[in-house]
Amino acid sequence: MNLPPLPVPPDPPIPFNRPLLLDEGLAYVRAAFANGHVSGDGGFTRRCQDFFDGYLAPGRTLLTTSCTDALELSALLLDVGPGDDVIVPSFTFVSTANAFVLRGARPVFADIRPDTYNLDEAQLAGLLTPRTKAIAVVHYGGVSCEMDVISPLAAERGISVIEDNAHGLFGTYRDRKLGTFGRLSTLSFHETKNLSCGEGGALVVNDPQLAGRAEVLREKGTDRSRFFRGEIDKYTWRDIGSSFLPSDILAALLWAQVEAHEVIQERRREIHDHYAGCLADWARGGNVGFQSVPPACRSSHHLFSLLLPTPGAQQAFLRHLKARGVNAVFHYQPLHLTPMGRSLGGRPGQCPVAESVSGRIARLPFYFDLNRADQDRVIEAVLSFTP
Repeated sequence: MNLPPLPVPPDPPIPFNRPLLLDEGLAYVRAAFANGHVSGDGGFTRRCQDFFDGYLAPGRTLLTTSCTDALELSALLLDVGPGDDVIVPSFTFVSTANAFVLRGARPVFADIRPDTYNLDEAQLAGLLTPRTKAIAVVHYGGVSCEMDVISPLAAERGISVIEDNAHGLFGTYRDRKLGTFGRLSTLSFHETKNLSCGEGGALVVNDPQLAGRAEVLREKGTDRSRFFRGEIDKYTWRDIGSSFLPSDILAALLWAQVEAHEVIQERRREIHDHYAGCLADWARGGNVGFQSVPPACRSSHHLFSLLLPTPGAQQAFLRHLKARGVNAVFHYQPLHLTPMGRSLGGRPGQCPVAESVSGRIARLPFYFDLNRADQDRVIEAVLSFTP
């Protein structure tokens, strides 16, 4: 009897992201349990902080429960409040603005460059007023803003710079590590980031005058950290603050990734470069853009994006990939056009480049475990689309 061939099952969909879960992380979580210290500022927290203190020297690193918490802690540290303006790029995650709005400040939405998708430094001077308290810069995709322009301009006006470095850990600008330029900088260890513990972040304090107060604000406004170090015989309420400490269980997961950071970064570079090499001719022929990496910058290889020629092409492209089992996604909605942004004075046309990029960008699957066969499936799906 001739039986018909069994149907070939379809390949499983390729996710946009898959968190990296290391066996060493589970081993360290068990060690945290065995140590009997699973709350904040345990042994694994100290290991992580010591690593970042060394890598981002001379800054002082404090782990937090998220990058959002680190940004909110920054706003507290700088005494941002009603009557203050904080400049933020419109093309960013909501936390970059929310942290300051929560303190009563007004976000001033800045447009971005069409090549790097970073805050447009050429427009920055025109946004500064006597009310400007801080500038929050975002190194989009791990590509640095033009800090040679931004930092001196802020310094001469007495304005603090905060680096939202959620994408930029291990990137550099003129051979200087991202996260060391601002008076404060923040890191993210969300599951979509290069290093992850599921949810987590860090505040990097680059101004020594803020380090002591940062420790107090992070510990509910108390000097409990000094008490635990044996520097005082009791702790007390010193300042405003909140509970920003992550569990040492999360720090244990993070420490495994910190140990493997060189391998992780090299793998992400390989994935990025394979996309770029295979898609270059298709992109040129279809008027599709890549994010620019200026010569002074070394990217952290946080993501790989394509800039389609029109919003219609973006939507058709995402549908095309989804039909082929590839989960590609868009990115931020311009903050000035969101309901909250409009309530704060945002209006259409205020940041035209951000509006254009938001309507045309598409991000391809990008994660440590993306093997070559699956990446080639993504590339094949992309190459079969005509912009």
